[in-house]
Amino acid sequence: MAEQAKRRLEATANHLAGSSNSLAPIIKVAPESTTPRVAGKVVVITGANSILGIGRASAHQFAQNGARAVYIADYDDSNLAAHKAELNKLYPSVDIHTRQFDAADEKSVVEVVNHALANYGRLDVFFANAGTIGPNAIFTNVDPAGFMETMRVNSLSVFLAAKHASPAMQKTSPGKPAPGGSIIATASVAGLRSNAGDTSYSASKAAVVSMAQTISYQLAGTGVRINALCPGLIETGMTAPVFEMARQRGTQKRIGQLNPLKRGGHADEIARVALFLGSDESSYVNGQAWAVDGGLSAGHPYVPGRLG
Repeated sequence: MAEQAKRRLEATANHLAGSSNSLAPIIKVAPESTTPRVAGKVVVITGANSILGIGRASAHQFAQNGARAVYIADYDDSNLAAHKAELNKLYPSVDIHTRQFDAADEKSVVEVVNHALANYGRLDVFFANAGTIGPNAIFTNVDPAGFMETMRVNSLSVFLAAKHASPAMQKTSPGKPAPGGSIIATASVAGLRSNAGDTSYSASKAAVVSMAQTISYQLAGTGVRINALCPGLIETGMTAPVFEMARQRGTQKRIGQLNPLKRGGHADEIARVALFLGSDESSYVNGQAWAVDGGLSAGHPYVPGRLG
């Protein structure tokens, strides 16, 4: 029996070797993975001011991977000029534009989209990353205005990005013969599971997940994709006080202890997923909520050390 199996394996190997020249080619939907992953694309990123933030890290990933132009925008513009100078020095072939605006202001969103179309004839990626942590209080202590402000910043901003970026992404030009693009919306693991944020924040991020799912169907056949990116606990400008307090107390090793990786995350770890979602390599990824949380949302709550 062993000898027969060996002969069958040898025959199969010989057959494959002899017919290799007649194999049908693999249908490839993106450039070689060893080349820049977003070459020539025009990218808009909101929420890009924070030095520790996902927006800044993502701007570096898109610029490093051959983007034609990257717009970095934020309501707070205190660091945008410094980010632009840094990006210009590292990636001189990429046009870097700064914008100071509220991502939930429709006129501002329209302006940045129209500027991209007027200057480059295309828009390929809109990373709706702007957000706020919200009131950070038990729901009975949150007034309606505080709740709605969190929804406005975290959810309305994504709606406006999709509303105005998606038609722009369908426009073609000599450099972009086919319509299409990628809208990436920053949600949160708090939009997937409880106990990762307060009620206002969690509701706003759950709305982002729902919009990605719903809008993906309303954009059916356009070539425009939309996905929600759901980070876990990442050290950013918003969460920096949590990390700093832990360092002062000597309890930094406890940060992220409830996820299987036993640590918090870094902005660059989210940015690299954003790059993938913005590239043609993710051309069949649509309407999804991508948890990048160290595995936190994969299971039920547990007490560390008491499994088994």
